[in-house]
Amino acid sequence: MLKSISVRISQGTQYIKDPRQANPVGFRGKPDIGNAACDTGCDACAAACPTGAIALDPVQIDLGRCVMCGDCVPACPSGKLSFTNDFKLAATDREGLTLSASRPMPDPVKVSDALRKRFGRSLKLRSVSAGGCNGCELEVNALTNVNFDIARYGIDIVASPRHADGLVLTGPITRNMAAALELCWDGMPDPKLVIAVGACAISGSPFEGASTLDRSFLQRFKPALYVPGCPPHPLTFVCGVLDLLGISS
Repeated sequence: MLKSISVRISQGTQYIKDPRQANPVGFRGKPDIGNAACDTGCDACAAACPTGAIALDPVQIDLGRCVMCGDCVPACPSGKLSFTNDFKLAATDREGLTLSASRPMPDPVKVSDALRKRFGRSLKLRSVSAGGCNGCELEVNALTNVNFDIARYGIDIVASPRHADGLVLTGPITRNMAAALELCWDGMPDPKLVIAVGACAISGSPFEGASTLDRSFLQRFKPALYVPGCPPHPLTFVCGVLDLLGISS
């Protein structure tokens, strides 16, 4: 017992006490679009973007496609673009993920009274990788470790869809995984929700338009929450879900 207490004192508190107030130094998060004027006819940032996340006139960045690679920053001759370590990127509407100089933040997550009433004290999630690279999946796994400890809010990842209230979708949804995804969804009891995690799940991102994808699932079941990133920071997921359910931290 004394040894355990000594270890506890020496290690201190490991979890992030308030996820909303965290400061992940070094994390490449929300893009920042400055007010500097673009050179006439310049499309260097859009040309450098590997996922087509940047639109011009005016410059806009779609977080649902952006993989946060940063290639647009050195390509921009006017220094208009930069990245911050802001991780609060989740949104409840797909359109709310588009940033511009006049709209520097994604739309705030809308608290769902219905979801809060139903899942505010207990939310069980089933993770399905629908053709992902394991980047998003690793960050989803990190949600339950000692640092992020999402279980303290009554949120947990479960092994069976029979026990799940929500589907955490990662990956661009390949044709090979479309049927498995549908089976998982059908196995979950109502009411249930979808959380799209990562640029691939939200838009297909670098694989968008590929013939090997079957994204019809998302046409029939609109996500209740979009968590952008490549991969998203666990804090982006934690804060997005807490905001959706109206849970204080």
